[in-house]
Amino acid sequence: MDADKAEDIVSIELDDQTGLADFMVIASGTSSRHVSALTDKLVHRLNLNGIKSINVEGQARSDWVAIDAGDVIIHLFRPEVRAFYNIEKMWGTFHPYEVVTDQLQA
Repeated sequence: MDADKAEDIVSIELDDQTGLADFMVIASGTSSRHVSALTDKLVHRLNLNGIKSINVEGQARSDWVAIDAGDVIIHLFRPEVRAFYNIEKMWGTFHPYEVVTDQLQA
């Protein structure tokens, strides 16, 4: 997502909080069009890495897109929508994006 200019990328470890996923990644796009493009590229890259069961919600409007990739749930927002919902606060402590990337590659 860095290469595609996603902004304010954070990850939240969910192990102790829920059985939904191991991690949540949250990032912002600069516009609805950018959020939609980020979604397309991310789904494509996940497919290339063998992750086929991907559920995407919200891409039609691209204000808030949720991508369920199994062990990781990705939320992509327009900045003002992200500020309104503030899901980072709801889910607690977040880690730099690199922590999730390193653990997924292990």
